Amino acid sequence: MSARQRKLKSGNEKVYENVSSSSTKKSTSQLGRKYFIIVALLGALFLGYIAIANDLKPIRIGSKVIDTLAFSLNIQKPFYVVIIDAGSTGSRVLAFSFHESILNRHLVLDAELYSDTKPGLSAFADDPKFAAKSLIKLLDKAKTVIPQSEWVNTPLSMKATAGLRLLPGHKANNILEECSKLFESSGFKVSKNAISIMDGASEGIFSWFTVNFLLDKLNSHTSENTVAALDLGGGSTQVTFAPNKMQAKELKEHVYAINAFSHNMSVYTHSYLGMGLMAARKEILMHGMNIKNTTDKGPIVIRSECINPIVNTEWSYGGKNYIVKGPVNGTLKTVKTQNFAGGDENRPIVRFSECLKIIEKYVNTISNKPIGLNTHEIYAFSYYFERATEVGLIDPFTGGAIHLGAFLKQATETCDYPNTDQPFMCLDLTFIYVLLHNGFGLDPSTRLFLYKKINGHELSWALGAAFNVLQNGL
Repeated sequence: MSARQRKLKSGNEKVYENVSSSSTKKSTSQLGRKYFIIVALLGALFLGYIAIANDLKPIRIGSKVIDTLAFSLNIQKPFYVVIIDAGSTGSRVLAFSFHESILNRHLVLDAELYSDTKPGLSAFADDPKFAAKSLIKLLDKAKTVIPQSEWVNTPLSMKATAGLRLLPGHKANNILEECSKLFESSGFKVSKNAISIMDGASEGIFSWFTVNFLLDKLNSHTSENTVAALDLGGGSTQVTFAPNKMQAKELKEHVYAINAFSHNMSVYTHSYLGMGLMAARKEILMHGMNIKNTTDKGPIVIRSECINPIVNTEWSYGGKNYIVKGPVNGTLKTVKTQNFAGGDENRPIVRFSECLKIIEKYVNTISNKPIGLNTHEIYAFSYYFERATEVGLIDPFTGGAIHLGAFLKQATETCDYPNTDQPFMCLDLTFIYVLLHNGFGLDPSTRLFLYKKINGHELSWALGAAFNVLQNGL
């Protein structure tokens, strides 16, 4: 298989048999009921098989019921996968429970556990042992939902993303080595390739797979109904979608062949390192500064046009500490007060036009733009979702859809209001809008579906990675 291919189809080769045994204490009526259920189930399975073979959607919905019934009768045995997502701002554990469909042997997701911890491993660049220790409580969480008898059969895998990609090679490797030692003593099944820094293409494809799997978009023999996945992390951002033939020709350097549930598909994905929210924030804040003049002995003092003049806050990223302030000569805006006395108030604000120029200059360094993204339905998650919920654009529990222009409108309002509790919100919202509009070519009227979960399952690349682990035995 070439390096440009990714296999994501399910197909665990282990076959589970149901061996029935009858007890002499069971009454004839009890046995009769059980045999009736089994016969009815076998008949339903036959009908389900015909439905799937002919790609009949309404009946395929019924096939899920059949699988659920079979699972409840212990015809299939559950199995587990544990994924550690070592991101730039935090580490997360996702422990998945699956069973294999008796209709088509595709993997069926039953449940998952999610837990996280902050900061990310890259914050311990000079203390790799402590980096590994930060994962212990995540592994302990996973053990609470997996029977101890199954630990030895449960694959454990850790994929690090942009946080470790941005570290010097020797520091990243030291962290990986300490994590490997911890995993070897965890009791889980750990292969030699279980711990690594994941490349951006895999991160994008796994995220895309997760979204489309949870939306039930991968059962069709065509990729036309699939949606685009936009994942905004701390250090990088990924754009992934299934292009049409014309788009695939223009984007060919970043198009990969994958196999999802026995369907061959072409998927475009591009990871933009440095365009994650935290990495971009750092570069935007430090615009015009000469980093060589700073010292490692104390926090780096930054004054930025994208920060309100009243702000004086501490911030850490990539193992460095910063004191972030607004510009020396800030701007005041006269506004009408709402109190009894009336009158005017001079309110300190961000000079939005100046901040916008800085952000546009940074985002315009993007090359290889995702041509054709605007022709797809778009699901955006991670920091896209978080920032939208924090300013009330969508419900934090249910998610929802907004137009891209809502980010710009909210950004201009936020930049006009001093808020020390959310000192970076003006910058972050403006960056998200400029990234999607200038960087990725989306119109302000473009509809974005913003979610953290679909059907109770987290939107992240971890589920796609879990399928890959099961397929390849990684």
